Amino acid sequence: MRIAMIGSGYVGLVSGACFADFGHTVVCVDKNVDRIAALKRGEIPIFEPGLAPLVASNVRQQRLSFTTDLAPAVAEADAVFIAVGTPSRRGDGHADLAYVYAAAAEIADALKGFTVVVNKSTVPVGTGDEVERIIRERRPDAEFAVVSNPEFLREGAAISDFKRPDRIVVGTDDAKARDILTEIYRPLYLNQSPLVFMARRTAELTKYAANAFLATKITFINEIADLCEKAGADVQDVARGIGLDNRIGSKFLHAGPGYGGSCFPKDTMALIRTGHDFGAPVRIVETVAASNEARKQRMAEKILDACGGSVVGKTLAVLGLAFKPNTDDMREAPALTIVPALQQRGAAVRAYDPEAMEQARPLLPGVTFCDDAYECARDADVLVILTEWDAFRALDLKRIRDLLAKPIVVDLRNIYRPEEMLRHDFTYISVGRV
Repeated sequence: MRIAMIGSGYVGLVSGACFADFGHTVVCVDKNVDRIAALKRGEIPIFEPGLAPLVASNVRQQRLSFTTDLAPAVAEADAVFIAVGTPSRRGDGHADLAYVYAAAAEIADALKGFTVVVNKSTVPVGTGDEVERIIRERRPDAEFAVVSNPEFLREGAAISDFKRPDRIVVGTDDAKARDILTEIYRPLYLNQSPLVFMARRTAELTKYAANAFLATKITFINEIADLCEKAGADVQDVARGIGLDNRIGSKFLHAGPGYGGSCFPKDTMALIRTGHDFGAPVRIVETVAASNEARKQRMAEKILDACGGSVVGKTLAVLGLAFKPNTDDMREAPALTIVPALQQRGAAVRAYDPEAMEQARPLLPGVTFCDDAYECARDADVLVILTEWDAFRALDLKRIRDLLAKPIVVDLRNIYRPEEMLRHDFTYISVGRV
């Protein structure tokens, strides 16, 4: 199949490279001239494990290419995927669909023959209707179908998620479109990946509902962690005790500083706004979003408490800045709230992240960025673990203790055992454990 991928950001690039690896011919289109030039040079604009060799392999085999010229890519395509950004609109939290609608207009002008236009961007209920209207209005003669095919990719594990998905959601009632999407995903059949067909509006809502539910699980266990600290319980044992229940499951039951990233914050806000628009408020999700924002501030207070209530004149070493490991994504990262809060209270902050420092520099002015965890820890009054990178799970604890001015560790990801830290003479503060 011939595929045009409109947008070569995170979703577009990962999806395009994986489709090419299935054997399809894929052209990734982007208006960002510098990004396309970099991709043609073999430079990947994001950090995602395994993505660079996957792109290189499929470019070499001439199944994957990059261009700024949308028209020829669309004209030759059997399916055109819209994978552009839908950030939260400033001021009201609604998803900003300007890029989606602009792409739809350009696609309309370039269509030749029957083409499936697939919304892979995360969009509110009814967006597919508007995309269809835009295309039909500009090209009454065009043969096309608009389909919803939301992505469910975890940053840091996106390629695995794409190639071994739990499910592939396709929203369409058009038989020809269904056949084309079935053929596009046919290489996954040996893995028995379920293609779940449904109405287009239902597919659009499924994406938001999934992310809101996962965000709820994270927020729930964070609030249980607070209760554990007050009650003298261990949140990790609680999480294991409830996670072994098949009705609940263990994933996303890890206490920490709150969720961030490109999806959960904006998607929960968009679902909240959608609920209000339809007169069906999602009160649980509203509470989740508010609790998550407050969570980040509470983590800053936790660090302050570890420092005796004041960080004036003190140096804090922060390990991890990205919102999660195996990505360089700083969008809505807890670090963007916690670090400035500590700076405002008088702390000097040093930081190290294996991948995200380039993205973090313009977002965290005044922070001293270090070359590794040990340089970061040198002479600091407290060490804060903010992102659970594997590299931080096996630190030389004796070396860390000797480097710190005071042997205080605040572990906001619970990656160490309290008894182990006690053996190494640390004052150790974690989340939801006593």
